[in-house]
Amino acid sequence: MDLAEIDLADPDRFADGTPHHWFKALRAEDPVHWHPERNGPGFWCVTKYDDLRFVSRNPQLFSSWLGGTNIHDVPEDVLPRLRVLMLNMDPPQHVKFRRIVQRGFTPRMVAAQEPHIRELARRIVDAVAPRGEAEFVEELAAELPLQVICELLGVPLEDRKLIFDLTNTMVGFDDPELGGDEAKRMQASAGLFAYSMKLAERFKAEPADNLTTSLLRGEVDGENLSELEYASFFLLLCVAGNETTRTVTTNGFRLLLDHPDQLALLAREPARIPLAVEEILRFEPAVHYFRRTAGQDVELRGRRIRKGQKVVMWYPSANRDEEVFADPDRFDVTREGNEHLAFGIGEHYCLGANLARLELKVIFEELVTRLRSPRLAAPPRRLRSNFINGVKEMRIAFEPEARP
Repeated sequence: MDLAEIDLADPDRFADGTPHHWFKALRAEDPVHWHPERNGPGFWCVTKYDDLRFVSRNPQLFSSWLGGTNIHDVPEDVLPRLRVLMLNMDPPQHVKFRRIVQRGFTPRMVAAQEPHIRELARRIVDAVAPRGEAEFVEELAAELPLQVICELLGVPLEDRKLIFDLTNTMVGFDDPELGGDEAKRMQASAGLFAYSMKLAERFKAEPADNLTTSLLRGEVDGENLSELEYASFFLLLCVAGNETTRTVTTNGFRLLLDHPDQLALLAREPARIPLAVEEILRFEPAVHYFRRTAGQDVELRGRRIRKGQKVVMWYPSANRDEEVFADPDRFDVTREGNEHLAFGIGEHYCLGANLARLELKVIFEELVTRLRSPRLAAPPRRLRSNFINGVKEMRIAFEPEARP
């Protein structure tokens, strides 16, 4: 393959799914690859597992703060607003902000929520199972993480559709149908900002045991969060708390439809679902990439990366590195020792990984045991994005469940 043909900056090249053939070629021929940009200076592509770990674990060399975490550069006057997001912080600031809410995502705190989350999942499938058909993304994949993050933040459940729509627009920044219009994206961001301030007024007057109250009480260097810091943190929790788990749920069910023998195995032996969740995360992670910016000249696999250059870590590629995973292009729900990087690693390891794993386990236990003979009713419609590995719509059909 001519590596000059590879264009990972073009969202249209992801329209039919992740271009794994390109990543395979890069891993084999040029694992730290210089990628030109039509409207930018270019960027380095990191495609091997160990290299992605190295970049992630060395924020003093590869900064989130300098240029943000998306490939495209933003104007200098916009950068300060991006840097208020925890996602775009470096240590020690990142650790200080993360500490404000991390207690709510510990394994013990998450495990205590399992009975309630299981009941939510059962009700979600109850609403669809007797019909024999559904739009999977919004009716099944989105509902559980959306309801859970709304409850954790203290957002009334009747407002969850508003949160769904606003975060959809923000994440779909390369998709004309969702957020392709800059004014539309800014309007969605402003809408979520305004909503967070309204919620803040409520919980300032009546504090509660939720993440919003934790944000309002949180301190960094002895000071409470500013309005912008609070609203940005709220926005990040809303987006990360529902978009990524929804995406993995949809990708996972599509994989099971494509591999009916493995779907049947899980339906017979649901105890295997935790392993299956890890394989889904490895095989079709929610996020394609995150960017860093070199804070100084550094060498990686013999390539000289200059200070200020963009370094882009491609998670689907690292998760199929032949030196780490046996037969990496085979989807195998019985795979063990699956140390994928779908949640990242190092400073920015996903804060909600424990919660996401629980939500995925519980929703798949309901789906694979209750939706009989599921099939696609129409080709899925993918999100136009090289950032989120998402599906906008996936209509399915199945045998209607008898009403109790």
